Amino acid sequence: MHQRLDNRKPTRVFFLWTIDGERRTDAMTPGARIQAVIELLDEIWSTEVPSDTIVSAYFRKRRYAGSSDRRAISERLYGILRARGRLDWWIERTGAGVQPGPRSRMVAELILNNKSASGQMTKIFSGETHCPERLSATEAALAESLYGRPLNHRDMPTPVRYEYPDWMDESLRALWGDKLEVEVSALNRPAPVDLRVNTLKATWEEAHESLRAEFVEAESMPLSPLGLRLTGKTRLGGTAAYKDGLIEVQDEGSQLIAMLTGAEPGMLVVDFCAGAGGKTLALAATMGVDGRIAGRLVACDISSFRIERMEPRLMRAGAYQVKRKVIAARGEPWIEKCARHADRVLADVPCTNTGLWRRNPKAHWRLTPADLDEVKSVQQRILLDASELVKPGGRLVYSTCSLLQDENEQQLAWFLSRNGDFKPLPINRVWAETVGGPPPPTENPCLRFSPASTGTDGFFCAVLQRLQ
Repeated sequence: MHQRLDNRKPTRVFFLWTIDGERRTDAMTPGARIQAVIELLDEIWSTEVPSDTIVSAYFRKRRYAGSSDRRAISERLYGILRARGRLDWWIERTGAGVQPGPRSRMVAELILNNKSASGQMTKIFSGETHCPERLSATEAALAESLYGRPLNHRDMPTPVRYEYPDWMDESLRALWGDKLEVEVSALNRPAPVDLRVNTLKATWEEAHESLRAEFVEAESMPLSPLGLRLTGKTRLGGTAAYKDGLIEVQDEGSQLIAMLTGAEPGMLVVDFCAGAGGKTLALAATMGVDGRIAGRLVACDISSFRIERMEPRLMRAGAYQVKRKVIAARGEPWIEKCARHADRVLADVPCTNTGLWRRNPKAHWRLTPADLDEVKSVQQRILLDASELVKPGGRLVYSTCSLLQDENEQQLAWFLSRNGDFKPLPINRVWAETVGGPPPPTENPCLRFSPASTGTDGFFCAVLQRLQ
């Protein structure tokens, strides 16, 4: 049931429904919420656009959805995305003749996770205004066959139970061994919201106090001395700390990669794959690259769109002196011109993004072996180009947000076998010089972050020095 809020403005619609006998306004019906999830699932799986971007755009067009609606829809949506492997396993196992898709996954989730009975399903899938269409005969059979079953089942193969593609099983087992289940389980949990304090504009204490003044609760991070981690849900965009550039949203692991680069005032530093500019901003703060200090920081990317989109972030952060450059994918003359000049080059290369699965659950199922082969080729080309910029005694920092050894240790070994004038530096020593405090325990010259081991997104980092 719905009514018009203002007869003179018939476009704004509010739904009315009852919760525990209490009449509520500004709330969608349960069926309307389910239909919203189905629509979002359909759009998410039909495009490469990130899920959070799609969700934000969806709610911007539906202002009638209140905060409780948005929260309930988002929680159910991401719950289904994080359980896709198990839901599909059950859908295919029942033999009801239904193919996995937005509606069938919604039906399976309501039965397996929400323990909805057939009577409840009929009310939700009523076909009434704003509600999902009635269940087909095969969908009803699916619901009936799944009722009373658990989401997790002992017969599920390990990749299904822990939500990763079959073809990655061998690689992930080689990486983690008996820690496999702990590590991949952590990748399938929601990620926290991490902030980096922008030291061009504030100290950690000042940024923390600014957030507290607007009732935003945050705590210090275990590893990053510049980090704040939100302890509750909030909209940061309207806070003074965000609008004035005191903080930037950035995962703790990403903050640490920027610190390990070891950028200092007066150096020539190149962020070779700058992307949206998150690490560029962190490097600018470390170097003091603001309107008063003319640091030499260059942000490069092959995408002019990304380079242009970086400008508002740089201005808000007060990083006015950062130079931006669009470079060609191959044969860039600028590389030859600046060869062996840079003190530090950060090559945060394109990768499979397997370390970011917490933030983009659908990415589990988008990736193919062919994608991995293609990105490895790109990484090797970037490594060779970026290394040309490093001066004798300078450092090349190779990093990815991937968990796969194919993109990390194996790429590092490939590069070193062809470049005898580079050597890896002990990561513990680099950590002591740049981050300070006790580093995460590691027996390797490179460093790995993961949700289970460090509470961050998944990252890999190696620091190489040019000998001559």
